[in-house]
Amino acid sequence: MKKEKNESKLDVMRHSAAHVMAAAVKQLYGDQVKFAIGPTIEDGFYYDFDLGKQTISEDDLPKIEKKMKHIIKQNLNFIQEDVTINEALTKMKDQPYKLELIKELGTEKDKKTVTFYKLGDIFEDLCSGPHVESTNKIGPFKLMKVAGAYWRGDENNKMLQRIYGTAFQSKEELEEYLNLLKAAAERDHRKIGKELDLFVFSDLVGPGLPLFTPRGVAIIDELKKYIEEVCHSYGFKKVMTPHLAKLDLYKISGHADKFADELFHVTSKSGHDFVLKPVQCPHQTQIYASKIRSYRDLPVRYMESEKQYRAEKAGEIGGLGRVYAITVEDGHSFCRVDQVKEEVKNMINIIKDFYDVLGLWGSHWVSLSVRDYSDFSKYIGIEEDWDKCEQMLQEVSDEMGLDAKKIEGEAALYGPKLDFMFKDAIGKEIQIPTVQVDFATPQRFELAFTNEKGENINPVMVHRAILGSYERFLVLLIEHFAGIFPLWLSPVQVKLLPVSDKFLDYTKEVQAKLDKENIRVELDDSSETLGKKIRKGEQEKIPYLLIIGEKEVKDNKVAVRQRSKGDLGGKQVDDFINEIKQEIEDKIID
Repeated sequence: MKKEKNESKLDVMRHSAAHVMAAAVKQLYGDQVKFAIGPTIEDGFYYDFDLGKQTISEDDLPKIEKKMKHIIKQNLNFIQEDVTINEALTKMKDQPYKLELIKELGTEKDKKTVTFYKLGDIFEDLCSGPHVESTNKIGPFKLMKVAGAYWRGDENNKMLQRIYGTAFQSKEELEEYLNLLKAAAERDHRKIGKELDLFVFSDLVGPGLPLFTPRGVAIIDELKKYIEEVCHSYGFKKVMTPHLAKLDLYKISGHADKFADELFHVTSKSGHDFVLKPVQCPHQTQIYASKIRSYRDLPVRYMESEKQYRAEKAGEIGGLGRVYAITVEDGHSFCRVDQVKEEVKNMINIIKDFYDVLGLWGSHWVSLSVRDYSDFSKYIGIEEDWDKCEQMLQEVSDEMGLDAKKIEGEAALYGPKLDFMFKDAIGKEIQIPTVQVDFATPQRFELAFTNEKGENINPVMVHRAILGSYERFLVLLIEHFAGIFPLWLSPVQVKLLPVSDKFLDYTKEVQAKLDKENIRVELDDSSETLGKKIRKGEQEKIPYLLIIGEKEVKDNKVAVRQRSKGDLGGKQVDDFINEIKQEIEDKIID
């Protein structure tokens, strides 16, 4: 067996399971199967196949699993074999995808060898390994789903059939993982978003362009209001910039090259030629550049929540997690070098304040994302400035006890950053907030301030995103809370349930009082029974249901039913309003 590089034992086992799956597909579907690649991924493995006119559906997965188990029981060895390029080409003469990979490895003149792995005498694959010694070392596994995938991820290439699977070292670990997936499916933002009527998609509008309903907008508005409140307390002022700009703006910033394949170009018959903005920062530099700045004016802090646009690959678009139109909460501070660390600390405190309210602070870790030291051509700016930025971020991490893990190659185009990774209620990790230090962009745009000596100096630009894009943040919120939002974020905070139509007048008086206090309220005046109205309100995960019948009208009260506590009895309307307003203000998590 080949030496196991740096791969974990679990990765090695999963990689081996991918080969077993490929062997099973070959036995079931014949020699006409063309094999592409079969790597491991975060939670398992996959293999891409070209079956010509044959198709594999999820109904076929049990028979493939059965064949895999039969192969594993034979306890076949994985045997490494190194061959020349020519020998490799001969071995794979009927496998076009493998031939393409081999030809990229070199020619016979290079005197290179290519590694294959044999699975007993039933399957052989181009592969650098490593693998387990024999198939009996492969633990419990399950095939998960079938999907389409373009060869090498290029939509101009042929669509292949991809089978995903997973494997673990014990049955208990596999069952735990499958239960986690089941819980995740129940929390899927697309499922809950539809059930709670938060957003929709339209074929006429186009994929990747979500349309938010009144309920969805209610959540977004609350998030905007709160993030603006927190940021304002740290000195940020709101700005507004247009959705498009001349390409020249992005040529200067470097984004025209960085996002060349992701830019939406907007033209007209009148000769207009613009680009939909992929990022906000270049626009905000021009607000800073609009007048002369003194060192006394700094830091200058801007924030905005606006649309950005990325021409993502069609196959990567799905739900709110990856869209074409992104509503980004963005902020930038233009400051002196001696102010950078304090600005970064302020932004980290904003992140802490915001995520603490949601109960997420503490279930996170921090990445110090630095440049790829082997290839500076990926970035803009001067290496000496990058050194200063990285040092300052490391010092901030040390001083604030962030224990940031240094990860090479994950920096932004213009500078290193601190990225915050949060785990939701079922342990799924997502990176949203970030703080980035940037010497390069102000230099490119010739931004300046006058120092004490009257000299023009470039400011430093500190970028920050607290909740990132509202679309992606809604994915986190919906799935973390499973749609059971805290009262302050609930799209409908109170639902009124009159027992019959004869109590409607009083119910509408209560509704008007709640409306006047800016409490989000809906009235269920349907002819359904009270029991059905209550069940519907519970399914909609409404925090408070107010039941109004003869006794409530007589006593000028409402019967309160709270989402997690059940019946709370009758309350005076004004008392209920005061209590709920306090709960909203305190942003209590139910």
